[in-house]
Amino acid sequence: MKWIAGAAIVLLSLGGVAGARAADDLSKATIVIYNRAAPESAGLAHFYAGKRHIPNDHLIGLECSTEEEISREEYDETIAAPLRKIFLERKWWNQHEDASGRQVVTSNQIDFVALIRGMPLKIRATSGYPGDHPETNLLGSINQASVDSEVALLGLFSRQISGAAPNPYFQSFRPIGQLDASPVMLVSRLDAPTALIVRRMITGAIETEKSGLWGRAYVDGAHNTSGGLADGDEWLKTVVKDLRRVGIPAVYDQKPAVFPAGFPTNNCALYYGWYTGGVAGPFAAPDFAFPRGAIAVHIHSFSANTLRQADANWVGPLLSKGAAASLGNVYEPYLQMTAHLDIFNDRLLHGFTLAESAYMATRALSWMTVVVGDPLYRPYLSWLQFDTKRSGRSRNEWEMYHAFATKNAGMEPVDYSTLARETASRAENAPMIEDLGLMEKETGDYDSAVSCLRQAGTIYGGRGDQLRVALEQADALIEAGK
Repeated sequence: MKWIAGAAIVLLSLGGVAGARAADDLSKATIVIYNRAAPESAGLAHFYAGKRHIPNDHLIGLECSTEEEISREEYDETIAAPLRKIFLERKWWNQHEDASGRQVVTSNQIDFVALIRGMPLKIRATSGYPGDHPETNLLGSINQASVDSEVALLGLFSRQISGAAPNPYFQSFRPIGQLDASPVMLVSRLDAPTALIVRRMITGAIETEKSGLWGRAYVDGAHNTSGGLADGDEWLKTVVKDLRRVGIPAVYDQKPAVFPAGFPTNNCALYYGWYTGGVAGPFAAPDFAFPRGAIAVHIHSFSANTLRQADANWVGPLLSKGAAASLGNVYEPYLQMTAHLDIFNDRLLHGFTLAESAYMATRALSWMTVVVGDPLYRPYLSWLQFDTKRSGRSRNEWEMYHAFATKNAGMEPVDYSTLARETASRAENAPMIEDLGLMEKETGDYDSAVSCLRQAGTIYGGRGDQLRVALEQADALIEAGK
């Protein structure tokens, strides 16, 4: 393996996470890299830097290929070498030569890197690379990677390109700025099929941070028990549990097929699913649209094989449909080396940035993953002050459910369910009642599930919501043998 280091897990309170998270500090620790040879790349870089108040001298224009896939030599000559030179010249990192003659970075002021549309996406496989020592096993012989995952380890100066590098930030619970000696930078890309979509991703993330990401989660399991693939479904089960613990209603499909075409997925603030090769189901419909700031991820080996087509794979289409951020893979990563969605979701809910959450969830670097979206995006930033600074009536039904769930998280399940039903019924909070029905269905209390879902249907005014709860009632009755 290329490099081995421990990943400390330190539990912090939400207030502790928020306390170290001043927006100015994040901006000063961020650089923006664009391709001078790509139309609109410089304009997008300046647009993003202006919105996030990133210093002008933190913008870097490189001259590199405009193709998504490049060779290892092109990466070294047009991306890695120029960046290392700039880091040294601008005194962003301290660098010295050790006894063996190898360059070592001892400190780095940069934590976040935003790669702008126009920068190459992936590095094709090569052979005979000087200094590389492939292993005979499958993973140890692979040397193709995403550009992003290689830039993350820029400060290692490693010539070992075959195999994956263990990520020392994996499973962490600390802001990246607190890891003084970490050689890892968190790289995300602002990229999509069009420059207009990228601009919308930027503004959508920033606007969403002000009010919070409110809406419903749709979680699509695959019920795959073969080999090690069951892990994916376990991640998604944990995601649903964690969402409901903080009062985010979740529609959870455990059938092998994806959500069917036409299934009502309105107010889809979060989407997690797997394992289909290309965009499908309701997300392929011409009129489907995510709400502002939505995060959407579908696990698949080549989900980000290209970001330039609005109908290829998953990441490009999801962004084209309005999502502000996604995760994907440029080549075959193997499941355990993809982002662990349970960790990713948990860190987002705790107020970490998109980039921090994604890298905390990713076991391997110098590998296949790309994080697509504003690296500084914190969709649940407003939650960190929600319970202590706001009083009175909630602004919407989503916020009410969150407030109730966080306030009553310590109750016994039976008592929680009873009080939640009473509270939601008085407020006629249909999303909350629907979610309570889905929880009852998953525990096998089908009569209570049908009662809740039927009640939610009488409160909902939209046909999509009414159709969805009718389908959910039908599922409950079928599972009950009725």
